[in-house]
Amino acid sequence: MRHFLEFAIQRLVEHRDDVDITETADGKTVTYRVALHADDVGKVIGKHGRTISAIRSLLSAAGARTDTRVVVAIFESTGPAPSPEVVPAQA
Repeated sequence: MRHFLEFAIQRLVEHRDDVDITETADGKTVTYRVALHADDVGKVIGKHGRTISAIRSLLSAAGARTDTRVVVAIFESTGPAPSPEVVPAQA
């Protein structure tokens, strides 16, 4: 799943060197924290959140095969990382 996320994000952004993906597993939940350059956050989120929603849907479907919940959190690399409780997870 991480490889797909890296592949998708790398194709969307201009500042590929500033992409940092951190994976955290907690029981049956896997959280991916994606740090992006400030200019690239909007490109990954997309209009009305459609792009990130599609990425989350695909990762959720892949996780469902192994009974795993997948959470993707997007934030700017210049700011502090939000805690998983603050980021709303989409199923």
